[in-house]
Amino acid sequence: MEKVIAIVDIGKTNKKIFLFDKTFSIVYQKSVKFDEVTDDDGYCCDDLDAIETWVKNGIKTIQDEGKYQIKALNFSTHGASLVYLNKEGERITPLYNYLKPLDLNDYSDFYKSQGGTAEFSRKTASPAYGMLNTGIQMLSLKRNKPDIWEHVHAILHYPQYLSYLFTGKITADFTSVGAHTATWDFDKMAYHSWLKDENITLPAPCKGNEAVITKINGETIAVGTGLHDSSSSIIPILENENNNDFVLLSTGTWIITMNPFSKETLTQHQLQNNCLCFMTPEKQQVKSSMQFLGRIHEVYIKTLSDFYKVDIDYHLDLVLNTRLCKELIEQNARVFLSEGIDTDFEAHPEYLQNFLSYETAYYQLIYEISKKVISAIELISDEKATLKDVYISGGFNKNKIFIAFLEILKPSITIKISDCKNESALGAALLMKDYLK
Repeated sequence: MEKVIAIVDIGKTNKKIFLFDKTFSIVYQKSVKFDEVTDDDGYCCDDLDAIETWVKNGIKTIQDEGKYQIKALNFSTHGASLVYLNKEGERITPLYNYLKPLDLNDYSDFYKSQGGTAEFSRKTASPAYGMLNTGIQMLSLKRNKPDIWEHVHAILHYPQYLSYLFTGKITADFTSVGAHTATWDFDKMAYHSWLKDENITLPAPCKGNEAVITKINGETIAVGTGLHDSSSSIIPILENENNNDFVLLSTGTWIITMNPFSKETLTQHQLQNNCLCFMTPEKQQVKSSMQFLGRIHEVYIKTLSDFYKVDIDYHLDLVLNTRLCKELIEQNARVFLSEGIDTDFEAHPEYLQNFLSYETAYYQLIYEISKKVISAIELISDEKATLKDVYISGGFNKNKIFIAFLEILKPSITIKISDCKNESALGAALLMKDYLK
């Protein structure tokens, strides 16, 4: 049997299982989408029961088929998602959706007690994002659902919960706790003191290459603790570049601009402009900008399709028109996006009445997205740094119009398309390479 590393890669839309061989090529993959269910408040959320069953059955099926021998298993998932366990180790809540509305005015007393929203957000490298801050999710459950909270014995981020399903071990990792959770003090590089004040105990994070050796369906497998997907996606490029400076645009529903080489601490100006910090599996900061621009792109290609009565993927067939790119840059108009931080993530069909064609409307949308991405790159670059290489991973690395706008807007950079595929899964696999023996 061929020895492999199995990776469970959970995105907001697609759930996947990969097998990587000793050359870190994918030799097997399965993908599935699940219909959402509703939580105890009637808000949509992932069907965690179905996902758990699919993950366990998927690993067992690979073992039963006998073609591959799983030597290591690891996990990559989206962030801002928590699982609460009782003393018996049972899950006691749904997987609450990070897009669920949460009124930050209800937590003004908390922010005030921590020195104010601005300073607390700077120290934790976590803009006040509501449910996207898992620390605020914890406070919300404690305050609003005390009958559930009294039974909470352990709190796990999503990757660590999937690991727990196989090991029974309560763990944490730096990439998850460092991802805009409002629980990590980046000044002290330790959990923030407010957790102790609230009698909340979280597991000590371990480095990403640590694993628990356990039996799964009778076979001995090294099980990793899992990673936050955006932080995992930068690992393959770090290995390939041998620490040559670069910025990574991790694109999908979010466009996350990541600079693992910034030495400067996060400033209030950066924080107020959508910047934050992630962490590597080795506990080093990754200065980043997180913008919901992929979501805006998603809603508008649907609206463009309806308005102009074309296929939803019509934008993929557009011929690159650099003349139009330059015209739109010269006009510098703003139609779809706000001047500052975007808070409106719904499409407005009435905006399309300003355009004579699908092409001009789509180019304007991509221009505005590209302009925000360039601003993000500049924001997270250190003052004296000279940035040359910008990698693009994810869905936008195939968007020639997006790439053209970036190159025209900032001609000093070289755009590189990551030749890695499924970077988050590959990053999680690379951390398990010592167990592939």
